[in-house]
Amino acid sequence: MKHLVVLISGEGSNLQALIDACQQGKIAARIAAVISHRADAYGLTRAATAGIETKTLNPVGFASREDYDRALAALIDRYPLSVIVLAGFMRILTSAFVERYAGRMLNVHPSLLPRYPGLHTHRQALANGDAEHGTSVHFVTDELDGGPVILQARVPIFAQDDEQILAQRVKTQEHAIYPLVINWLLTGRLSLRDNVAWLDGAPLPAAGYAAD
Repeated sequence: MKHLVVLISGEGSNLQALIDACQQGKIAARIAAVISHRADAYGLTRAATAGIETKTLNPVGFASREDYDRALAALIDRYPLSVIVLAGFMRILTSAFVERYAGRMLNVHPSLLPRYPGLHTHRQALANGDAEHGTSVHFVTDELDGGPVILQARVPIFAQDDEQILAQRVKTQEHAIYPLVINWLLTGRLSLRDNVAWLDGAPLPAAGYAAD
């Protein structure tokens, strides 16, 4: 059995999608632990309800981001790890941490990368009058939201949309594509080579996988 460790910061809707996907056999693994830097993250309640071990590692008391990430890595390494999944984890990871888990760490970001890395992506898409928006699953690298894209999902933007409506439309797609990509990595179909995502033995284009 392969294992996931999921890092979260907040409400945990993507975590719930992963819990459901594991229970339904859509992800060939179990979630070994859910870890947050915030004790009040509702995702920890979701995990506990599903019988998943939870841990909180508060950054207060650590002298630096490097010290915190070393402690986080030590906590993660207690588990029989296959893949680290970032599900709304709102901390910037250090280079040493990213290198330690290179090729085994995934993130989902609510924009069509490389557009709108960072925060407030829905607000930016609306302010710029974009006709479409979306989400990207990518490998985690040193560059913030800049790792190789594996799969994207696009959604339309309508005139009456606000941030909340658009965010929910994007989340619906995240909940569909994130489990799919995680399973590709777990089953050996997906890999990271020389900062390029490969699927089924072929390099993926910059925007990730696209069906024929």
